[in-house]
Amino acid sequence: MSRSAGVLLHPTSLPSGVLDYQAWLFLDWMQRAGLSVWQVLPLTAPHDDLSPYQSVSAFAMNPRLLPKGWQKQVDEKAFARYLKSPPHWLEDYALFMTLRHQFHHQTWSTWPEVYRYRDAAALAEFAKTHDSALREVKKQQYYLQHLWQTLKRDANAKGIQMFGDMPIFVAYDSVDVWANPEQFLLDEHLQPTFVTGVPPDYFSATGQRWGNPHYNWERMQADNFAWWTHRVEAALSQFDLLRIDHFRGLQASWYIKASEPTAMNGEWIKSPGEALLSHLQARFNPLPLVAEDLGIITPEVVALKQAFNLPGMSVLQFGFSGLPDNPHAPHELVENSVVYTGTHDNDTTVGWFKELAPDTQSWVLSQLHQAAGPMPWPLIVTGLQSVAERVIVPMQDWLGLGSEHRMNIPGTVGNNWGWQFDWQDVASELDDKIFYWVSQTQRLNGLKKVEK
Repeated sequence: MSRSAGVLLHPTSLPSGVLDYQAWLFLDWMQRAGLSVWQVLPLTAPHDDLSPYQSVSAFAMNPRLLPKGWQKQVDEKAFARYLKSPPHWLEDYALFMTLRHQFHHQTWSTWPEVYRYRDAAALAEFAKTHDSALREVKKQQYYLQHLWQTLKRDANAKGIQMFGDMPIFVAYDSVDVWANPEQFLLDEHLQPTFVTGVPPDYFSATGQRWGNPHYNWERMQADNFAWWTHRVEAALSQFDLLRIDHFRGLQASWYIKASEPTAMNGEWIKSPGEALLSHLQARFNPLPLVAEDLGIITPEVVALKQAFNLPGMSVLQFGFSGLPDNPHAPHELVENSVVYTGTHDNDTTVGWFKELAPDTQSWVLSQLHQAAGPMPWPLIVTGLQSVAERVIVPMQDWLGLGSEHRMNIPGTVGNNWGWQFDWQDVASELDDKIFYWVSQTQRLNGLKKVEK
């Protein structure tokens, strides 16, 4: 495997926040900087809180990514061909979003019973009377797919891989649960019987109650993981590499009774991850997955990851606990991994370092590359010099920005997911500086220097 370096930047963080010419300018900048991996967050359509990790669909792209005036760019003949052979999820998604609009974004379980239980006659009548609205939703998805495939093709032509992100669980208020209730643990009223989360730990006395419905793994296994196969197939058509968020859930998950207000009471129940990954590996070979294995990871999870030779993750900001065998410490990093300075959930490296006590700052700097300059460069260069095959740096860290530019503060609602960079923040010599360090650490991955 070639060594490479990349950038973490969600398309909503482009200066325009949409898939317009700015995305192609960013590809050009990446190429000049020698960065060969563009990692994004899930591209799926979020709920009103804008978190890409709680989407209304595990398949449909976020309509907020559509550029202004996109309707005029649609090739109607190509759209007609798309409708003749649509993605398997498109009809349900269009119905779901149109009904969702009709009922003012209320959760589908509060809709009138005929829609809640998907009465065929009622849905057919609704589709007939809302044909233009459904067509508009489908046209959005057609053009988003067209835009993304064009961007991916142009990225690949420059030697840049697109790296996606897949949340392991789906939101209850989603077309996935509404259209496939048998694939989830729901009661006769279509309410979750168990929800997801993690138990209490050092960070949270009551644990984290995420609230996603658990999969009906028995049913999924019985139909040869058809839903998962569709999901991974769709993702691999969009990305060259795919991160599975909360990978440990493929080995075992924390089951919380839906009536429980916190995550304190629950139990670990095994998932058929080995059977699922075996099926996916046979179907998609190679299977270019990355396991998000942050947090407390059991030997069983490590064994599952290693059985399929999946790279895991390390985050350098977590590497200075002083504890032995810290997998995030610079001297503990491993080759088959993706190393980050921080993720979308971390503070920026400048902000993180600023919050450390002075003596801790001195100790951290003593563990890092000394000649790289002020933070965040010592952390970045230490990552680039590591044995890890891939190093990904958030755009905020490449730009040396502070805490006010972070993408998300976990556990908070509001003021998240909205960050955008400005080309004025990008120094004219930054691409040369990045190219120098990427070159010095043998991470160009075939990219050649491109003149400005």
